Amino acid sequence: MITIRLATADDLPAINAIYNHFVLCSTCTYREEPETMEDRVAWFDHHGPKHPITVVELDGEIVGWGSLSPYHSRCAYRNTVENSVYVAHTHHRRGIGRMLLLDLIDRARAVGHHTIIAGIDAEQQASVALHEQAGFKQVAFLNEVGYKFGRWLHVIYMQLMLESDGQRERK
Repeated sequence: MITIRLATADDLPAINAIYNHFVLCSTCTYREEPETMEDRVAWFDHHGPKHPITVVELDGEIVGWGSLSPYHSRCAYRNTVENSVYVAHTHHRRGIGRMLLLDLIDRARAVGHHTIIAGIDAEQQASVALHEQAGFKQVAFLNEVGYKFGRWLHVIYMQLMLESDGQRERK
């Protein structure tokens, strides 16, 4: 059975294990050194009701996680969030990423966010397709802004507007 729920501090080792695999083996994150548990706890502590972290459990095992994080520290960006979705490399292509992303979109709407930004390495075409299927549109392509594994990397920025034109009020 698959369930999505809010993450707890007890989930941090599993979240970190999933993430650190990609730090070492993929361009889906531009971090180059594994995340420490101390850093992961600090990250967790900076999230809350408006910036949830979720996990996917499959038969009691955490196989993925997602988060909504502040897009920028300046207050005018307070209604814009950036999403992260990570699925254990052993559980790809099972719809888990889609479930996580759609859940994050619902949570973003429920707490009144205006838009979600996704920064995706251009090599990660599965992630680009996942976001397109969820309604995200490409809004920027940045050439050679990251450098990992001995090569320059490009970033695609995608955006999902959560409110219709009639609902776009200043908050």
